[in-house]
Amino acid sequence: MSNILYLVIPCYNEEDVLPQTAVQVEKKMTSLMESNIISPDSKVLFIDDGSTDETWSMIRQLYDENKLFTAIRLAHNSGEQNAYFAGMMTAVEHADVIITIDADLQDDINAVDDMLRAYSEGYEIVYGVRASRKNESFFIRATAALFYKLMKILGTELIPNHSQYRLMSRRAVLALADYGEVNLFLPALVPLLGFKNTKVYHERIPRTEGRSKYSVKRLFLLAIQAITSFSLAPIRLLNWVGVLFLLVAAGLAVFSIVRAVTGQTTGWLWVLSSVWAVGGMTVLSLGVAGEYVGKTYVESKRRPRYIIQENLNDDFS
Repeated sequence: MSNILYLVIPCYNEEDVLPQTAVQVEKKMTSLMESNIISPDSKVLFIDDGSTDETWSMIRQLYDENKLFTAIRLAHNSGEQNAYFAGMMTAVEHADVIITIDADLQDDINAVDDMLRAYSEGYEIVYGVRASRKNESFFIRATAALFYKLMKILGTELIPNHSQYRLMSRRAVLALADYGEVNLFLPALVPLLGFKNTKVYHERIPRTEGRSKYSVKRLFLLAIQAITSFSLAPIRLLNWVGVLFLLVAAGLAVFSIVRAVTGQTTGWLWVLSSVWAVGGMTVLSLGVAGEYVGKTYVESKRRPRYIIQENLNDDFS
């Protein structure tokens, strides 16, 4: 018997790309069903992450016209990571295998075939990895490379050039459900599961409609979340920075004494520079420590990651 596949696609204000996305995923899913690679009970599950445009209305229309499509609507914008998690937790009770992908389909939908082939060979997690980043700007390529190197130094396992495009078996998703933290960063969390995994390489396709939701600000905040959610190295580094500054302060003190003994006066610039340096490091240290304290505060509240406002399938109730 063929496996039931759920294709999980979060959407936030995707009215520009949704019609084209629906056509492509319907074509792919139909082809897989006709080839008996997946079960006819397979679905495309959209997650409306609190969209303020016509995204939900368009999803409802897709559902009315074709029962291949189904969806849930979150009560408010919960963020990309929580939207993916909501989709997986909704699909896991009905699917044998789940594939997550962004709504703009810049990740090649045809790589699904290779993912399912790897799954049939016994891999429970299959990562969709970009074969190259040639279509991206130098700034994006450079900062991405720096991010992956930094995460490796901090001891966090990431799959380079992989974002959210991945296949997970039902067993792997159920294991993921046991992780209770509110501050989710799935690209780092999924590798912790330890299931047999592999990679499928694909080309990144330029976005044809709408604007990418991955602004520089959003990518920066996502990087901060990744670092502070999975590594204590930054806060431990502050101890060494503190020691370094104490040594520098001691050196400056000795230097000032020597100059005073030899009859030379120490300039006010040294004092001012020291004050600014220490002040800057103090503020930075408080910021890093505050990031961790803030995350602990949020986690301690145990608030729900998301709230489902509406669903288009009675099985999801």
